[in-house]
Amino acid sequence: MTQAKTGDTVRINYTGRLTDGTEFDTSQGREPLQVTLGAGEVIRGLEDHLNGMEVGEKNTVTIPSEAAYGPHRPEAIQTVDRASVPANIDLALGTQLQARTQDGRVVPLTVVGVDAATVQLDANHPLAGKDLVFDVELVEIVQAA
Repeated sequence: MTQAKTGDTVRINYTGRLTDGTEFDTSQGREPLQVTLGAGEVIRGLEDHLNGMEVGEKNTVTIPSEAAYGPHRPEAIQTVDRASVPANIDLALGTQLQARTQDGRVVPLTVVGVDAATVQLDANHPLAGKDLVFDVELVEIVQAA
């Protein structure tokens, strides 16, 4: 059988879980996810795992945080004056916000603390610092490299 390799465009079914079993994403009920291996379209650990899989193969892989969304960085949590956030913005814990850097990049932020004077915003990816478990099925190789 043909094995997936860097440069191939493949379609996969997957379910992603935390190591405690909490599911965070799945392709169930949707079309399989299409990615080009080597293009950085999925986390590195998953992409590495797909290399060498054969069409129809199903397996489970645990990806350490370093090969997923990286470590949780405490320096990515910033405290800002509440007055600097527009009054119409919901500041409930867990609220997802976006900010733009000076060079125009969009940075996702999560509200992790709030009081009368300040808001704590976390720029870490919500899955940073977590090992991830994926059930993966290589459905097809759409285009070989």
